[in-house]
Amino acid sequence: MTAAAQPAHDRLARRLGLGDAVAIGLAAMIGAGVFAVWAPAAQAAGAGLLIGLAIAAFVAFANASSSAQLAARYPDSGGAYRYGRERLGPWPGFLAGWSFVIGKTASCAAMALTAAAYLVPPEWQKPVAVVAVVALVGVNLLGVTRTARVGAVLVAGVLVVLAIVVAAGTVSATAGETTLPDALQPVGSGGVYGILQSAALLFFAFAGYARIATLGEEVREPARTIPRAIGISLLVVIVVYTAVGLATLASLGPRLLAASDAPLAEVVASAGWPWAEPVVRIAAGVAALGALLALLAGIGRTSLAMARDSELPAPLAAVHPRFSVPYVAEIAVGVAVIALVLSVDLRGAIGFSSFGVLLYYFIANAAAVTQPRSERRVPRALSIAGAIGCLVLVVTLPLSSIVAGVIVLAVGVLYRLVARAVRSRRGAAGHRPPA
Repeated sequence: MTAAAQPAHDRLARRLGLGDAVAIGLAAMIGAGVFAVWAPAAQAAGAGLLIGLAIAAFVAFANASSSAQLAARYPDSGGAYRYGRERLGPWPGFLAGWSFVIGKTASCAAMALTAAAYLVPPEWQKPVAVVAVVALVGVNLLGVTRTARVGAVLVAGVLVVLAIVVAAGTVSATAGETTLPDALQPVGSGGVYGILQSAALLFFAFAGYARIATLGEEVREPARTIPRAIGISLLVVIVVYTAVGLATLASLGPRLLAASDAPLAEVVASAGWPWAEPVVRIAAGVAALGALLALLAGIGRTSLAMARDSELPAPLAAVHPRFSVPYVAEIAVGVAVIALVLSVDLRGAIGFSSFGVLLYYFIANAAAVTQPRSERRVPRALSIAGAIGCLVLVVTLPLSSIVAGVIVLAVGVLYRLVARAVRSRRGAAGHRPPA
């Protein structure tokens, strides 16, 4: 059921402008990923990570273009879940929504633990992660405009810190023995596979622009605002990531970068700026919290859309009468994230999250391919390339991530089959003639 078919009291209010939507997109993308992905990407591809970055950026651009085109046609909550359902049918839509909700719930837990790891000693990390989840769920419950404002503040602070990192990397490369041409010499024997694996890892840092599309029911003039917001936020992120990637390689070189646990902190340390190292660590924690804030909002909206279509339990479709947010879905997601934080070590969950995200975008691209010429804003070939790119990156993920993703998809399929069977049996019982 689309938003237009909902009773007025169950609809979300359109309160977000272009600046708000861009802020949410940037907060979703410029998170912990930019502080964490460079080392594993360098391990996979050495200096070839810059090629991986270009591949990840292209796939993200193709996905964003398809998402923007679809969002202009279907300006409702749910993102690729809604697009897949409308263009491809209930099953692809369900798989997109299930992949998003489960994968991003795991990603939320990872973001909370990442923030805590940067900000507090090990013994405090899980309690602080739980407090962070509770606090940010509370922010989202107060209304989506507050989500956008908090996200804008967090993004502004992180961008300043990343500018310091780029400046430090430039100083370090100029004063040290490593030059950018030296830093770009290939390292490792990963070859094409290593470069593609680095692209899959770096894609994790890009994922987030679809958060704007999942808020489609709350954006003013969605057909105009959503495509512009996605394009602007993605362009800003590509520029920022390219600058940071070049700075880290020029400062540390691919070997040191691959061995680093906190590469951006080491960049400022190598420039002789010890005062900046704690600033970078704090910014990493803040960035993770910003990503967590936007992720929680996006998962809540997708859960709302799926509940409206009876793909998830009906209570998740409830909208708060005062704050116009899907408060039951937000609280449920928060509880699930806290349970994961307390029970699971999610450092390896990035690969699993990437599996779900790439499948989500594959379905979005496939849905965009089916749109008629009158609805097209980008060439069909770009959407096809995005779908192929998603599949290529999926198969380069670690085998454990692929296996876990397939198992979770199977659980989702089983849930939907059982739920449909129960509803069918109840319906048949309701129409059974009296004895």
